[in-house]
Amino acid sequence: MIEARHLRVLRAVAATGSFSAAGRELGCTQPAVSQQMKALEASVGTPLLIRTGREMRLTQAGEALVRHAAGIIAGLTAAEEEVAAIAGLRAGRVRLVSFPSGSSTLVPTALAALRAAHPGTRVSLEEAEPPRSVEMLREGDCDVTLAFRYEGAAGADGAEGVEEWADLVVRPLLTDRLVGLVPEGHRLARAGAVAIGDLADEPWIAGCPRCRGQLVEVCERAGFTPRIDFATDDYPAVVGLVGAGLGVAVLPELAIESVRPRGARTVTVEPALRREIVALTLPDLAQVPAVAATLDQLARAAAR
Repeated sequence: MIEARHLRVLRAVAATGSFSAAGRELGCTQPAVSQQMKALEASVGTPLLIRTGREMRLTQAGEALVRHAAGIIAGLTAAEEEVAAIAGLRAGRVRLVSFPSGSSTLVPTALAALRAAHPGTRVSLEEAEPPRSVEMLREGDCDVTLAFRYEGAAGADGAEGVEEWADLVVRPLLTDRLVGLVPEGHRLARAGAVAIGDLADEPWIAGCPRCRGQLVEVCERAGFTPRIDFATDDYPAVVGLVGAGLGVAVLPELAIESVRPRGARTVTVEPALRREIVALTLPDLAQVPAVAATLDQLARAAAR
């Protein structure tokens, strides 16, 4: 294997015409130059220099290697500088995937802080709900993903749990309480707290497939199966449907925070329903400075 340091020595010898002059240029001794040239010749398996008394000239192989050495060394220098820039957060790229309510609340604050601290780091954002977002991380389609899991959710519905994340680095961010959403004129609109069983006879507006599965599970534990009239992944659409008097819903507080609930009113639901919001990455990616900085900023955004 040809080493870059040996190529640098060869170029110095070719430029100066002697081991001693090359040593002075490189800041090392003549014997050290001689030793490195012998090592380079052993690596390529052919002589590179012809030594005649005090004179020294390149063989045909030596000339070819010197000709290529400039480009090789320049490429290595550029690579070293780029890696140093990434390691020092003067450059770098992070591919972030988030579910919609995280994209509209946690992500903007985190990315603004990241850009202010490290303007050379670029972050791209794509939206996906778990478990698809977690699959994207494992498939190499992103570097960090925001995900969530419901407290007490049964594994049978396909929800991600602790065991499914065992191979990932998990950064807990916050616990997001779910709240009820009813039309302003609803009989329970001004109630302090509402048992979910009190909504058993209402038409329901359901969210994403995972959220829908959680809703059915919670309602069935309360003794009824919800009548789901509408289902949509779009939180503003859920709020709009409730505000129009077409049903009731249960939404995470993060989702409510990002939407103005016109015509609708939030109520506390009992028993308490919560989901854990986390940032996930792969163990090797967690060591990349730009990824680590992104995780730190997401945690700071969640703490505010």
